Amino acid sequence: MSKYQTISGVSEGFYKEKGSKFYAFAVPCKTEEEAKTYLNNYRKSHPQAVHVCYAFRFGSDKKVFRASDDGEPSNSAGPPILGQIQSFDLTNVLIAVVRYYGGTNLGVGGLIQAYRTATKEALENAQIIDQEDEQLLELNFKYEQLPVIMKVIKNHSCTIIEQIFDNQCFMKVSFPVSNLMLREQINELIKE
Repeated sequence: MSKYQTISGVSEGFYKEKGSKFYAFAVPCKTEEEAKTYLNNYRKSHPQAVHVCYAFRFGSDKKVFRASDDGEPSNSAGPPILGQIQSFDLTNVLIAVVRYYGGTNLGVGGLIQAYRTATKEALENAQIIDQEDEQLLELNFKYEQLPVIMKVIKNHSCTIIEQIFDNQCFMKVSFPVSNLMLREQINELIKE
């Protein structure tokens, strides 16, 4: 089964050293495009920050990941952030750490400590949840079948992604891959 752990919502961490401030933001997300949007928003909302370093990991197999030092000395920011994601065994998560420079250089060791500690606090403040890979199902059915289809969807805790209700209805839903019977059950209802 493709189960994994992630976080349920945004959480924050903070670390201060020699006047420099490190604000860590842990964000649940599933794609690199989504991560880029969050990173751009953090850069815009913190224009005085000197760095926005980050790491992310995606997929239940945890094979898609990236870390960025964003101008800090090589391997002093991104890898420590990624290391905390790995330490907590999480995926489908982005951690961005916004740094405000305090006037004193911290050295590589100090930076590693700062980025690691801010990230760890953000993850300790997060609600960690179990998730499972989902699959999409696109449905085309008659309007009269809507109440029965909706009942099945609610009983199986599906997430409605898109819906169009007309004489002929369309719905796109996602549901856990372990729920193999749902696809068959809905297809049987639509045939009737």
